[in-house]
Amino acid sequence: MQLPSTVISRRIDPLITWVGESISWIWLLLLFTIVFNVVLRYAFGQGRIELEEIQWHLYSTGFLLGIGYTFQLDGHVRVDVVHERLSPRTQGWLELYGILLCVLPFTALILVFSAPFVASSYALSEVSVSPGGLPFRWVIKSMLFIGFFLLLLAIVSRFSRVWSFLFLSQTGDRHESQ
Repeated sequence: MQLPSTVISRRIDPLITWVGESISWIWLLLLFTIVFNVVLRYAFGQGRIELEEIQWHLYSTGFLLGIGYTFQLDGHVRVDVVHERLSPRTQGWLELYGILLCVLPFTALILVFSAPFVASSYALSEVSVSPGGLPFRWVIKSMLFIGFFLLLLAIVSRFSRVWSFLFLSQTGDRHESQ
């Protein structure tokens, strides 16, 4: 299903694309960190808690900041065997209802509950409980809020595109003039 661009999507999509493409480099950094930690541990007998924590911080950051980009590219998981056999119009309606009934409420819940979670961590100057662990635990916790905020932006963009496809494209391609 080819969705038309809208005024909203043309403003949001470049930001989501920039974040997604920029954060993709974190996977290379994660790979080097893992290899470095493995070499230290098995070649030199030096396990480092900091490196283990950095690994899950990098993984979490890459995953959370990449969710919006994946949603924007329509790369999320769905039952394609069924979806691809439906007409584009039916796919559009499923997308619209999926956004309104599933993705948007879930994202809103995460945002509502993650804000105090991050604020509390910041107020307490939370650090890792592991000896030699990383300080500033609120930084990694804030990735939850930032990632889902970016997802919310991607949802708004996609919703505007689906809405345009379903309701505006029938009336003389009004979406192209926007």
